[in-house]
Amino acid sequence: MSEQGATAADTKPTRPPRRGFGPAGGPGGMGMPGEKAMDFKGSLLRFARSMRPERGKVVALTLSGLASVTLSVIGPRILGHATNIIFEGVVGMMLGARLPAGATTAQAVDALRQSGEGRLADMLAGMTNVVPGQGIDFDRLGQVLLGVLAIYVGAFLFGWLQTYIMTIAVQNTMRRLRDEVEAKLHRVPLSHIDQQQKGEILSRVTNDIDNVAQTTTQTLAQLITSVLTVFGVLAMMFSISWVLALVALVTVPLSVIVTTRIARRSQPRFIAQWASTGRLNAHVEEMFTGHSLVKVYGQQEASAQRFATENEALYRASREAQAISGTIMPSMGFLANLNYVVVAVVGGLRVASGTLSLGDVQAFIQYSRQFTQPLTQVASMMNLLQSGVASAERVYELLDAPEQTADPAAPIVLDRVRGRVAFEDVSFSYAPVPEDGEPLIAHLNLVAEPGQTVAIVGPTGAGKTTLVNLLMRFYEVDGGRITLDGVDTRELTRDALRSSVGMVLQDTWLFKGTIEENLRYGTRREVGEEEFLAATRATHVDPFVRTLPDGYATVLDDEGSSLSAGERQLLTIARAFLADPEILVLDEATSSVDTRTEVLVQHAMNALRSGRTSFVIAHRLSTIRDADVIVVMEHGRIVETGDHETLLAAGGAYARLYQSQFASPDVDGQEAAAAARRV
Repeated sequence: MSEQGATAADTKPTRPPRRGFGPAGGPGGMGMPGEKAMDFKGSLLRFARSMRPERGKVVALTLSGLASVTLSVIGPRILGHATNIIFEGVVGMMLGARLPAGATTAQAVDALRQSGEGRLADMLAGMTNVVPGQGIDFDRLGQVLLGVLAIYVGAFLFGWLQTYIMTIAVQNTMRRLRDEVEAKLHRVPLSHIDQQQKGEILSRVTNDIDNVAQTTTQTLAQLITSVLTVFGVLAMMFSISWVLALVALVTVPLSVIVTTRIARRSQPRFIAQWASTGRLNAHVEEMFTGHSLVKVYGQQEASAQRFATENEALYRASREAQAISGTIMPSMGFLANLNYVVVAVVGGLRVASGTLSLGDVQAFIQYSRQFTQPLTQVASMMNLLQSGVASAERVYELLDAPEQTADPAAPIVLDRVRGRVAFEDVSFSYAPVPEDGEPLIAHLNLVAEPGQTVAIVGPTGAGKTTLVNLLMRFYEVDGGRITLDGVDTRELTRDALRSSVGMVLQDTWLFKGTIEENLRYGTRREVGEEEFLAATRATHVDPFVRTLPDGYATVLDDEGSSLSAGERQLLTIARAFLADPEILVLDEATSSVDTRTEVLVQHAMNALRSGRTSFVIAHRLSTIRDADVIVVMEHGRIVETGDHETLLAAGGAYARLYQSQFASPDVDGQEAAAAARRV
């Protein structure tokens, strides 16, 4: 083993900055979307592209919507015939009382003109089925009404089919989007995750995707139906009266102007609303994760104050977004009513002049309502659409995050991992190094032979865990290389590299599931019951698990809160036993167990390390006395190497660390105190 010193600025951090759960921790990460303009059009088009696999269903729901709209548009025109039948029957009965039996419609018109009732004569001349003395033709009326009923039932069925197809298309798209986000989170480098608040990421993965799904479900079919309805109704309106159609179209430019101006004002508020949602979720997640420490340090009031601040920001952003966008509906309603009044007045005059029948005007008024309704619906959907696109953009920001370097196209495959690990002239820094600065680790050399146990010790911030992060390729080296059995780890796939390494960290990680599922999590092969129990006994897991009511079938939550910290630590050690890796990384693996259990676990870990290359990071020097090689680090460089006895006799940095833990203050108080200050 050899080493080459490396200097590092004392002010350099040894690990990427992590956000605490204190109330002073500000939001960070990708940047709050509210601080920049949203690319509404680009995000909308990108989401449309993400729905390409569902284009067949989109075509089907469009055709269903077209059929539904066509039937709905035909309905009022046929219903107008029913109105004409009733009105003509009433007029025929009135004329029968004033004219002799058998008089024709033409004779009735002449008689009305001779009596000075010219306006009534003009109106009667525009009717085609008036028979003086004959009342309402109920047989014909019944046929028309039955036809209208069949048409509306058909419109309903096609509308239901459209909604059903749309739901399938949207949910398929959301499933793919969630899959993309899940895959993306596995491809982003650890450095990127370290820079984010957990709650912010969770908000994008859950709240924002749910909002996109809800928005698409509520707007896609309605938008297609509204567009088709506008064109269909417009065609029917022109077929009845081009004059009334032009009158109805006057309100369209006004509607577009009003909607565009309101949308332009509300769009930034929706961006701020979802940014505030992400910050609030991040704060709640942090406070929940660290609720014990929040109480220990008496920060409940400060936490509640921070929550109140973020909650108020979300309230204001949501209120402004909804208030501004909410004015669209009343504005469009006003324009629709204005259009209704104008159409009713002009239509009444044209009925009186005999240019139009009463049924045609009645149908046209219905069409004018149908014409303004989709415009109003599209306008009202703008707030949903803006909210959904704002969420989609936040999801796409996550999908566009920088990814870790790709695995080699033709990776080297190691048939058998011996476990020789070498750091060769390795340089690394978490942050870019200024021109006049130095990296955290510079030109470091370290070799671990197969089967060796290498203990890495040193004061906090010396760079011990950084070496492990580089070995695992959680971070990539800036210079030099790390080899496994002589092969650059960058020429291996990450899965192949990491499958050869078992890790036990100071921070225990358990997931929601049974104890047995947690223990078998890292196994690469089928582990029999006998081997499983042997491993749990060796790590002293079996005794305390047997005391639980359900034993190994006991279900843990995602924090394992039903177990003590030491018991959780034992489970992670047993998991490493069962994984049977070629290389072991033990980072303060016994920090949470009591002294007696630590001794027992040490014996078990010694057996586990037999024949395996092991890296042991420890502050308790008693746990690494039997290591083959002890590496002492300070400020990102190796200052000493050797075994326990050799380093202790040398009286250097290791001896000072050892004395600070075990020397009596009255024997060597000054040296121990000095060493303690260094730690």
